[in-house]
Amino acid sequence: MVTLVNLRAYWRFFVVVRQFLPLLVAYARDRHRFLIVGGRRRVDAEMRRERADRLLDSLLTLGPTFIKLGQLLSTRPDILPPEYIDVLSQLQDEVPPAPWSDARTVVESELGPVDEAFDGFDTEPISGASLGQVYTAEFQGSEVAVKVRRPDIEPLVEADLRVIRWSLPVLLTFIDESRAFSLENLADEFAKTIREEMDYEREAEMLREIRSNFEDDDAIVVPPVVEERSGARVLTMEYIPGTKINDLETLAEKDLNRTEIAENLQRAYLQMIIEDGVFHADPHPGNLAVTDEGRIIFYDFGMSGRVDDFIQDKIVDFYVAVANQDIDGILDALIEIGTLSPEADRQVMGEVMELAIQDVRGEDIEQYRVQQIVGQIEDSIYEFPFRLPKNLALVLRVATVVEGVCVTLDPDFDFISIATDYLTEQGYREESVRQYIDEAGDQVQQSVLSAVRVPPKLERTLDRIDRENLHVRAEIEDSNDVFDTLAKRIVYGLLLTAGVLSTSVLYSFATIRSTAIAAAFSVGVALLLYRSFRSRKGIRAKPQFTRQNLKQRRPGEGD
Repeated sequence: MVTLVNLRAYWRFFVVVRQFLPLLVAYARDRHRFLIVGGRRRVDAEMRRERADRLLDSLLTLGPTFIKLGQLLSTRPDILPPEYIDVLSQLQDEVPPAPWSDARTVVESELGPVDEAFDGFDTEPISGASLGQVYTAEFQGSEVAVKVRRPDIEPLVEADLRVIRWSLPVLLTFIDESRAFSLENLADEFAKTIREEMDYEREAEMLREIRSNFEDDDAIVVPPVVEERSGARVLTMEYIPGTKINDLETLAEKDLNRTEIAENLQRAYLQMIIEDGVFHADPHPGNLAVTDEGRIIFYDFGMSGRVDDFIQDKIVDFYVAVANQDIDGILDALIEIGTLSPEADRQVMGEVMELAIQDVRGEDIEQYRVQQIVGQIEDSIYEFPFRLPKNLALVLRVATVVEGVCVTLDPDFDFISIATDYLTEQGYREESVRQYIDEAGDQVQQSVLSAVRVPPKLERTLDRIDRENLHVRAEIEDSNDVFDTLAKRIVYGLLLTAGVLSTSVLYSFATIRSTAIAAAFSVGVALLLYRSFRSRKGIRAKPQFTRQNLKQRRPGEGD
């Protein structure tokens, strides 16, 4: 088995290199116009979109593993530009189903003969995806949905994961340091995610947990697992039919309230992310349906995630700050989560956030949508040294997809209004105000204590100055080696001056050989001095986001 995976991996490595090599060469030419020398090429949005389309075609050609990789990349604006995110977001997890004879082998290896395991079995799949396909069957008088892992998918995925791991060092040579860390984390995250999605026992566990969280909710339906007909590669659930959530015509014919459905969907995800800490992570319309009574049905829990308590608290802080239009609160939440660098220019970032709100705000000051705010933040992520915690990237993606579904149901849907109402009902906004009051009280208390302590310390300091017994010690932090770079330039400049003078003197009074040696030394020093000024580090570092960039984002400016 290991040998087979290795052989497959070697072959797949060459196939992958052949697919991606043109894109890598193009990217290398962006950095150096003639691959090795020359300045950078300017790449506009149209060119990036063309390359994103080519990347999409390559991912589709390479098959199931790379389709999943593309879906994960579409949730990582800290790695790819916005144009790539837009294109890859269209990637659908749909491939032709495997023949029933192959799928039957998987079912029988898990459950025994199909005729004995089920009362009836429809061999025509109702849906097919890259890692599995779903059939309908009869079991103990009830209709069930049987999800079967795609035959022989494990060795293909394992081989492709090795290819991705082998390719990573090559890719890292083509990208800047600010994204190398994110890309290495992405490789680990992807391997973990795709293995989890192939583990139907884990999916059943997540399904049971989420179902229990909504057990008393009349607006949500999660199908129960049929335990005795499920295993590691086969998952059987009760089949609950419904109308596809974006089938607006059928929903209208059934006289269902689309606004109410959208609100219930949004509230369900707020509960999963903020309250429960476990969430359904693939809310595209194919995985959401509506019963004749207007209840929302969730399908396919292969992609699901967990949110730890700390991230939950920070998400609440972020939502509360957005609801209150508190720019400083938004920035604080992003910094505490670890998304925004604490060293970022808060004033510039505040202006970006204000622009985001202005761009999406209607006549009513509360009318703006979180998807557009997240879109603005995602654009900034590509230009700032942002890093997204793993589950937070998935949460961001879920939030935008859910908001898109809700707007399809109701074009006037207001996410912020629903989120604000939910936070208020759950007491989060009151808790935020109470926490602010407590913090303000602590600050007042500290200020009073400081007012008592400072005068004696000030008097002692003045006495020491009067006695000329005051020493000041200063430590300078220089994480960018600015002073080191400056010192090198001064030394290079002195050496170059000496070299030029020596060359002139030797040219006038000494041999040609001595003059040539001095001239060569001067040229070498001049090159070192030139390289120090061409370096992007130190005091010549290019700012990652400038006020001019910000002005170019404003409508009608920077064109």
